[in-house]
Amino acid sequence: MPIKDWNIDTTWSLFLDRDGVINERIFGGYITEPKAFKFIEGAEEGIALLSRAFHRVFVVTNQQGIGKGLMTERNLLEIHTYMSNQIHLTGGKIDKCYFAPNLKGAEDDLRKPNSGMAELAKLEFPEVDFERCVMVGDTDTDIEFGKKLGMKTVRVKTKEPIGIEADLTVDDLNSFAKLITHEI
Repeated sequence: MPIKDWNIDTTWSLFLDRDGVINERIFGGYITEPKAFKFIEGAEEGIALLSRAFHRVFVVTNQQGIGKGLMTERNLLEIHTYMSNQIHLTGGKIDKCYFAPNLKGAEDDLRKPNSGMAELAKLEFPEVDFERCVMVGDTDTDIEFGKKLGMKTVRVKTKEPIGIEADLTVDDLNSFAKLITHEI
């Protein structure tokens, strides 16, 4: 189905994975401080375009480095503050960053593909309608997260093996942003 048939308008919400979508992913490691956070080329500009197309923009990110004791929630908040400030400087916005600090398999597992982070967003922003949302990610867990909730899904190309097909695949976040601005 072509993206124009999704009927996206400015009442929709956008959910973005962080590592591999907004910033360069460290395979087998963790970003534990702002100076290690490197934006993927064009991501800031892409989020600026998407901020005008979507009512709400959220980041949903699994961060088990906290659960492993490799960083603290304060470290993560410093990283997200840096990221949000840089995005703001290019004219974009992040309404809220949600993160899952727990290890895989925890009793109250917020990690994607579970829906906990999206449910928190809906509690805080009741106008969010999951059927009027897009989830952009680079892994199967991101795509499964979106599909479970009835969202449209967009996969950013990655080195990861693909087991679940997204509704749309793009080279990067900026490519998706340009497609959105031309189609809606």
